[in-house]
Amino acid sequence: MKIRCVWEHNGDDSILYADNFAGAFTRGASKDLALRKMPAEIRSYLLWQCGVVPDSFELEIVQEKQSELTVSDADSDVIFDTEREELSPSEYADLKALALKSAHDFLTLYQTIPDKNKSCLQARETFYGQVPRTAFEMYEHTKNVNEYYFDEIGVSADNEGTILECRERGFAALESRSDFLKNTVFLGSYDEEWSLRKVLRRFIWHDRIHAKAMYRMAVKTFGSDAVPNVFLFNI
Repeated sequence: MKIRCVWEHNGDDSILYADNFAGAFTRGASKDLALRKMPAEIRSYLLWQCGVVPDSFELEIVQEKQSELTVSDADSDVIFDTEREELSPSEYADLKALALKSAHDFLTLYQTIPDKNKSCLQARETFYGQVPRTAFEMYEHTKNVNEYYFDEIGVSADNEGTILECRERGFAALESRSDFLKNTVFLGSYDEEWSLRKVLRRFIWHDRIHAKAMYRMAVKTFGSDAVPNVFLFNI
């Protein structure tokens, strides 16, 4: 199986995305480190997505983005070349289903944390402020991009209710527009380009970043038997 990789980097610091597996990613202090992590990431991603994993993988870098952002902290603004293409109804349905599964599973993971305000992690600050430490902080941060992401493509949304509920309402608002499958590219905040394809990928990617962090934190804080590996992470 071929993994089509998009490489975003600031100097050596790298994020590697799989453009044919929406939301799958690795990070590393170099491109080679990120590449070495990718087969394991795709295996866990496919186990989570559909339960079927191929015997082997072939990696190909199909796009590169030199960034001035703090890539080491997962600050990203890349739009994939493929994220400029129109969506078919079946493609949209598949990606939407995966984005909703991701929200559902993130909520499930959060709900299993024994104490949502307890964490063994030390405080740390990044470009966007204090890194979320507790399950509650990670959940609120992840849920509250809903309004922002949809707004970047001109869709009115909110962050009320659970992460699944507000995401479902956002998709309902999107689908009320007759032309949404045209996948128009918008110039959004901070001159970043957005499209529906990118929003779908970013939801899954952002969930995956913070689900990994929440799962690691919970295992360190409460023990591996206390928290189910809902996303089947290989960490």
